[in-house]
Amino acid sequence: MYLNCHSYFSLRYGTISPEKLLAISAENGFKTMALTDINNTSACLDFVRLSKKYKIKPVLGVDFRNGAEQKFILLARNNKGFHNINNYLSTFLHDASLVIPDCAPQLDDTFVIYPYKQDRSFNLKKHEFLGVKPQDLNKLKFSKQKKDVSKLVVLQSVSFENKKGFNTHRLLRAIDNNTLLSKLLKSEEGLETDVMLSANKLSNVYSEFPEIIKNTKAILSRCSINFDFSKSTPNNQKSYTKSEELDYKLLERLAYSGLVYRYQNPDDVIFNRIKKELSIIKEKQFVSYFLMNWKILKYARSKNYYYVGRGSGANSIVAYLLRITDVDPVELDLYFERFINLYRKNPPDFDIDFSWTDRDDITQFIFKTFKNTALLAVYNTFKFKASVRELGKVFGLPKSEIDMLSKGRYNIDALDKLSKLVLIYSEYIQGFPNYLGIHASGIIISEKPIHCYTATFFPPKGFATTHFDMVVAEDIGLYKFDILSQRGLGKIKDTVDIVKYNHPEKASIDIHDIKGFKTDEKIKHILRHAQAIGCFYVESPAMRMLLKKLQVDNYLGLVAASSIIRPGVAKSGMMREYILRYRDPERCKQAHPVLLSIMPETYGVMVYQEDVIKVAHYFGGLTLAEADKLRRGMSGKFRSRDEFLSVKNLFLIIVGKKESQNI
Repeated sequence: MYLNCHSYFSLRYGTISPEKLLAISAENGFKTMALTDINNTSACLDFVRLSKKYKIKPVLGVDFRNGAEQKFILLARNNKGFHNINNYLSTFLHDASLVIPDCAPQLDDTFVIYPYKQDRSFNLKKHEFLGVKPQDLNKLKFSKQKKDVSKLVVLQSVSFENKKGFNTHRLLRAIDNNTLLSKLLKSEEGLETDVMLSANKLSNVYSEFPEIIKNTKAILSRCSINFDFSKSTPNNQKSYTKSEELDYKLLERLAYSGLVYRYQNPDDVIFNRIKKELSIIKEKQFVSYFLMNWKILKYARSKNYYYVGRGSGANSIVAYLLRITDVDPVELDLYFERFINLYRKNPPDFDIDFSWTDRDDITQFIFKTFKNTALLAVYNTFKFKASVRELGKVFGLPKSEIDMLSKGRYNIDALDKLSKLVLIYSEYIQGFPNYLGIHASGIIISEKPIHCYTATFFPPKGFATTHFDMVVAEDIGLYKFDILSQRGLGKIKDTVDIVKYNHPEKASIDIHDIKGFKTDEKIKHILRHAQAIGCFYVESPAMRMLLKKLQVDNYLGLVAASSIIRPGVAKSGMMREYILRYRDPERCKQAHPVLLSIMPETYGVMVYQEDVIKVAHYFGGLTLAEADKLRRGMSGKFRSRDEFLSVKNLFLIIVGKKESQNI
């Protein structure tokens, strides 16, 4: 019976997380609920995904407002209606000069709900209704609208959970309006009564007008939204050539034609690896994903842009042959299953670095070449120290006191009431979304129009950007293309140009000729003697000290060193153990025999992400799919998700059984 519910993605207005909203609804005995955030659709897909957990039928819509002034609510009857709502909302988010009108447009497969106003006459269409708030009921008794209650529905808004939530709401509104709390206009606030009532209480409130309850239930019953979160099929653009069969033939031809550039004498190991990868890429329907990356980088080479391909895709020989990456996975014995396996649902991760001077042109090319394209958003959240400053200003505290609180230089017992409130509410809103930003590199290219999933906004960067982040995108089967900026590539290009200018008689340097660089004695000397100043990733004092300790002069040693210096490996003691075993091979005998057998190149020490898969699979007994999920979860992105926790628990159970058997 709730048609107007706000999560905290009603930015600087709502105070409830999407999941908490569902939990509250379930506690109050409701089976259906509409999420209608204010001019925002960030929470919509997560709301639908989580709704099954709480056994609630989700309904999606948008609360259209100019500032805090509610104009109308649009509810989607189905996915087509949601698409239409996203299209309409995006027109305003793309052009800040547009103002939301008093009357809603005629959009197929939607319902319109106007807030009831006694002094306004309504000529409602078939799909339009009036939302009556509890405080409007007395006015309704003396209104002409009382004669036709068929167009009336419940408009009990839900924006916060309780009194504390309302107080938080007022503080957020003051922050949004950049004003003192004492000067916040009532027109900029919601009502203290905008909380969820139980089904019985809501029925009692509208007891004189039971038809209103009936109408509300009828609208909700006619709404149905559905998205597939199984990830069984990617929702990225399905075909590069408009035919999946032709896509595969093109990928196969490109892979084998790339042998000439990459290998002088390819053997059976290489041909078998190509055959295996192509087979799985085709079966998993990732062919177009590879071809789109190839197309982007073919354009980059045509413009003489320098780039570097990284990520799990570097474990793929097909990516190597298509010149997406420059790492030979056969030579380096990179673990194939991290790149892709039959159980993996998401395509490999390609992180493509470009010079800062070239990336915008690459992004422009992607948007021009592929139809349904958008940048990914990030949720910029309230951080504690920043919140202290914002709330300090809202409460009117002097700058000196705000500085003291934000730096933590205080005695809590000596603080006055206002200062304590600043700390309490700063803690409370920590993690709330504050505003939407742009992901550093993520671009999605969808088979369906982007507005099937989300509205888009138009930040100064000049490209349509989704309301959801990369985690939600993956939930719905949209896997991002990472187009990153790396200033060092511009410096490398300048260096190559200078060399060409000074030595015009010599052939141009090919920065993709990795095999040549690996055998260059001058490069080896620079690494061994820690003279890597100016070399991206290996120029820090700590890294150069490590290179000197290990006397690194080969590519594998360089990769290992760059991995063990990372915080996780270093803090765990694995970095120290790696160095000790490197210096004293006899110490390797202390390693577990299974770990040493599956990680001989790192002396039985877990250094690479691939090692997580190896240990979890061979030592922990997990399947390759479960092992890869464990690896991804450990990176932090999905650490709180139920699926990661279930794999973690399974791993602990299996290892526990093995240990008990050994005892």
